[in-house]
Amino acid sequence: MSHPEITNVDEAVRAFGEGRSSAAADARVVRVSGSEARGWLDDLVTARVGALAPGAQTRSLLLSPTGRIRADVWVVARDRSFLLIQMRDQPRSIADLLAPYVLSSDVGLDELPDVDVGLASGDPDARVVLGRAPADPPTHLPADLPAEVFEAWRIRRGIARFPLDVDEDSTPAEGGLERLIDATKGCFLGQEAVAKIRNLGHPARIALALRGPGGTAPGDEVSAGGRAVGVVTSVAADGEGSVLMARVGWHEREADLTVPTGTLSRR
Repeated sequence: MSHPEITNVDEAVRAFGEGRSSAAADARVVRVSGSEARGWLDDLVTARVGALAPGAQTRSLLLSPTGRIRADVWVVARDRSFLLIQMRDQPRSIADLLAPYVLSSDVGLDELPDVDVGLASGDPDARVVLGRAPADPPTHLPADLPAEVFEAWRIRRGIARFPLDVDEDSTPAEGGLERLIDATKGCFLGQEAVAKIRNLGHPARIALALRGPGGTAPGDEVSAGGRAVGVVTSVAADGEGSVLMARVGWHEREADLTVPTGTLSRR
């Protein structure tokens, strides 16, 4: 830990959650610019970004036409553009995903290299903190904790993350991410599919926040009644045990669940 007063993970997670420290993030920064950028972007992503004031930010999804998750980003408004902050472990760059929709619109997409990105706690999600690119005047980015601290914080809070706890076959409802959809918007990519899925009553799978024994690891099989029903997707240490996220079938969400190391419980 680089913070002089923090010596273990529990203290680090507490400092992050209380807003006293920020965590580093391995993220790309994509700028959306042009005279039509505001309306164009608002028509594609799930959050209402067209009304964001300069400096404001919101978390949003980009969905496929069938309502599956393609990207999970923070949208930061600037005076004449938007910045899209995307974790680099996501399967495809948000710039590549958006490029086919530019067509004849006055919109530019370009990735900004060497921009420091940090994460700070928020409610219910984290928020991004941006540093300067090397060519800009120097500034201090208050990200004095490693990225693992953010992971521990969000797992303890039961916050699903793409592509770990939900994947490209997932709908927002599977990860409890419907809060990132503004249902009052006129349109967004995948809107009709999301409405149809919602009318079915529930998703096929769901990401659960659970507690388990020590030694549990991502990729461990989750079983119910002696048969496989899901998989562990994220794990953080918690004393002698662990807190975790697991993706299981909807009908097994209330079943007695186990992993190879022992029994799971809800939290």
